[in-house]
Amino acid sequence: MTGLLNWSDDHRQNFTKKTLLFSHKLAGSDLFTDEALIALIDRYPPEKLEVFSMGYDPSNWGQWYLGRRSGLDGRALMEGVRAGRLWLNLRKVNHADPAFNELCGRMFAELEFETDQKTLKPDLGLLISSPNAHVFYHLDIPLVMLWQVRGIKKLYVYPPKTPFVTNPNLEGIALRESDEQLPYEAAWDEAAMVHDLKPGEMITWPQNAPHRIVNHGMVNVSMSIEFMTPAAIWRANVLYANGCLRRWFGLKPEIDKRFLTWEAVRIAYARAIKAFGGFNGAKSPLVPRFSLDANKPGVPQFDDGVDVPKKAA
Repeated sequence: MTGLLNWSDDHRQNFTKKTLLFSHKLAGSDLFTDEALIALIDRYPPEKLEVFSMGYDPSNWGQWYLGRRSGLDGRALMEGVRAGRLWLNLRKVNHADPAFNELCGRMFAELEFETDQKTLKPDLGLLISSPNAHVFYHLDIPLVMLWQVRGIKKLYVYPPKTPFVTNPNLEGIALRESDEQLPYEAAWDEAAMVHDLKPGEMITWPQNAPHRIVNHGMVNVSMSIEFMTPAAIWRANVLYANGCLRRWFGLKPEIDKRFLTWEAVRIAYARAIKAFGGFNGAKSPLVPRFSLDANKPGVPQFDDGVDVPKKAA
């Protein structure tokens, strides 16, 4: 089949197991021009579009703020991205736009053909972000692919193990009792895979690997695509069960100590808990902390009492 990605034997054999870099054929696609993105933003469900701004210190993840779109149209939002420090997230754009739904279908048909792995729950998120904006150190429960279409971003990917992430950290995210952001130490960068992701490149990493992103000095357009495989769902359920065992019974399970029979019991336990309403530790939803102004769309108007990010002198 004619695909979107280059594939080597290493890619086929180690997809979802290792950090892998691909080249892809979407850089320069008409889907990602400024005018196409403006039109997409204007037809995307307005209540689903997320606008973020952030601080400058990579260890201060509390300065990751959700904002209000304030009625700005696609052209004004794109102007704000160019001029400011914003991060637009169009979640599940494959569910909202036929062209991206078709593209998502092509992507996952190719993945299944090349790797012989069944993929589930695809979620194509479109990211449009400002020059020098960044994403704090965090991890995702699903598997992730990051497709770079415009601009360059520096990506740091860390091993999914202690000290970079602890078992209680992982479980808290799986249980939705905490955000995806994690404590970060600059010394950990020595153990990270660091790469300047360029247009026409896609990278994927093992499930739950912590990572952070720093844009170069230009607008970036990327697709962050989450998905599951049967093995990934198995791991997510084990994490959920481990979290309940730790919190309710004081046990200290470790995700990397593999006993498959015991894991099967834990998965049944996790499903039973979910069937009866789930773990009562839902995290609080993000509350908007700033508004945008059509006259200065790149300058967040922070609410009173917000710890306003300040660039170091």
